[in-house]
Amino acid sequence: MIEILNPTELDRARGAGALVADILQTLKSRSTVGTSLLDLDRWAREMITEAGALSCYVDYAPSFGRGPFGHHVCTSVNDAVLHGLPHAHALADGDLLSLDLAVSLRGVVADSAISFVVGETRPTGSTEMIEATEQALAAGIAAAGPGAHVGDISHAIGTVLTGAGYPVNTEFGGHGVGSTMHQDPHVSNTGRPGRGYRLRPGLLLALEPWVMADTAELVTDPDGWTLRSASGGLTAHSEHTIAITEDGAEILTLPAA
Repeated sequence: MIEILNPTELDRARGAGALVADILQTLKSRSTVGTSLLDLDRWAREMITEAGALSCYVDYAPSFGRGPFGHHVCTSVNDAVLHGLPHAHALADGDLLSLDLAVSLRGVVADSAISFVVGETRPTGSTEMIEATEQALAAGIAAAGPGAHVGDISHAIGTVLTGAGYPVNTEFGGHGVGSTMHQDPHVSNTGRPGRGYRLRPGLLLALEPWVMADTAELVTDPDGWTLRSASGGLTAHSEHTIAITEDGAEILTLPAA
């Protein structure tokens, strides 16, 4: 299903995006050495509830997971990159943490992810990896606009990631959002320009470049959810929800200045 939002729904999407961005930045500020991933999940639940929003993850039960997910935010540490199930892990100095959050507010969903290093230590390659996903995300957004194709976004993202020396996994990527978290079209993190769905004003897309240091192969934890690098190397993940407008693309999940 592909939804095209009307102006009223787009205003609601802006509110959802602002909420997601605010929660992620608050969680980042609280992600200090010794913080438990379960505390991050609890704080996310409290902020979502206080805002009158709904978590998109608690009842999330896709075919690839051992669902329902049962938590409010994905917490992926070091070699974990996607769908990290919160558990009793205390963050350590130098942990590379990715937080992925999707909420529904007034019937419209926004989805975003950030990666950062906890504490003072910076593991080798961590800063460069995070920056590569952020730069790929910016390139994908720059390629989005009315009349462009999904393949244009995928090509822009993939060009940055491969140019930085990272293998690209195509099992999971960006996607449409709207009244639900995961919709068509799928937005791969590499692709050919001029191919795929032609973008229209009112379309919401969650773009999410992610990489693993030296492999494109994922393995799944015994928890049935957490996806890790098969090599055990570091990973990073960046994501924004954007709205296609008459003039280009509007980022809905930017943190407040």
